[in-house]
Amino acid sequence: MLSDDELLRYSRQILLKQIDIDGQLTLKQSRVLIVGLGGLGSPVALYLAAAGVGELHLADFDTVDATNLHRQILHGTTSVGRAKVDSAIERLEALNPLVKVVPLRTALDADSLGPAVAAVDLVLDCTDNFAIREAVNGACVAAGKPLVSGAAIRLEGQLSVFDPRVASSPCYHCLYGHGSEAELTCSEAGVAGPLVGLVGSLQALEALKLLAGFGEPLVGRLLLIDALTSRFRELKVKRDPACAVCGTRNG
Repeated sequence: MLSDDELLRYSRQILLKQIDIDGQLTLKQSRVLIVGLGGLGSPVALYLAAAGVGELHLADFDTVDATNLHRQILHGTTSVGRAKVDSAIERLEALNPLVKVVPLRTALDADSLGPAVAAVDLVLDCTDNFAIREAVNGACVAAGKPLVSGAAIRLEGQLSVFDPRVASSPCYHCLYGHGSEAELTCSEAGVAGPLVGLVGSLQALEALKLLAGFGEPLVGRLLLIDALTSRFRELKVKRDPACAVCGTRNG
């Protein structure tokens, strides 16, 4: 049941016929893992907490640096030097004390990812590390949990949803293969703050759609964002039957 306080807090969201009271209750009962609390993870965490997702599991082993502040809006100047998880908890509890926050302060690896993913309903990849992205994808495929993946660098962004519950859905590996550790990060190539805010906000929206069961999630579609020209493009992405990660799954 939703309390009177919850009905008031989420009233404008409940007015949407796609969500209504049933959808809001589903959000309250949902558990989400956010991997990375930087430029993408900041708007993701803020919007999911504000929307009333009942339990947020926050995974990040890094500390806040002054160079983060132009884009990582979850953290403030007084958070510099603090663990990002601790800074995030303080901000999210101030935003919405009705949401439970579960901290994961150590780096996730193949051993710890399995239980972390199994404990939630949905995962959001908000990192900029290819090895971690691959590991998160593998854990989601193994556990049958949907993954909302976003990326942003310079003035370009990408977004897609990989859902192993959907037989035709590709996984992250189908799209990107083995990738390359030589790929640039934001610290090397730069990034515009509002761009990561845009991609992260879209990730949060995709998560709400998946959890509450409305709309058309970006499954089998890759959204490309060109911030320089303010243009969006969409590419169809097919599942690779020979994929080393999801090629042998049922469905």
